[in-house]
Amino acid sequence: MKYFWIGLALLIILGVAASFYVKSKPGALDGFAQCLTEKSVTFYGAFWCPNCASQKRLFGRSAELLSYVECSTADSQGQLAVCKDAGIEQYPTWEFADASRLTGVQPLAVLAEKSGCILPQN
Repeated sequence: MKYFWIGLALLIILGVAASFYVKSKPGALDGFAQCLTEKSVTFYGAFWCPNCASQKRLFGRSAELLSYVECSTADSQGQLAVCKDAGIEQYPTWEFADASRLTGVQPLAVLAEKSGCILPQN
């Protein structure tokens, strides 16, 4: 019985270590996402928005490096002042340094062209 508990403890330790390793690896689009942020490209979205989730999936782990503004109130019934003040009416909305905007899920190539950021080739 004690070998069972030792084995279980080892599996848990290995699982935790593996999750830290995976999270510490850079995302494939880290440089691209960082470039968008450096070029003042802002992604406005809402946690409940399926299109926003789709847009984030295109970036994978690199999505956390985007300049993202959450627009929804916690109860998902309203919009936060930062987004009201910015005039955000649709999610996702991408705003660029020149104040131009694109709405809806954007292909990465479109974001690259509009921002001047280089999209890595797979």
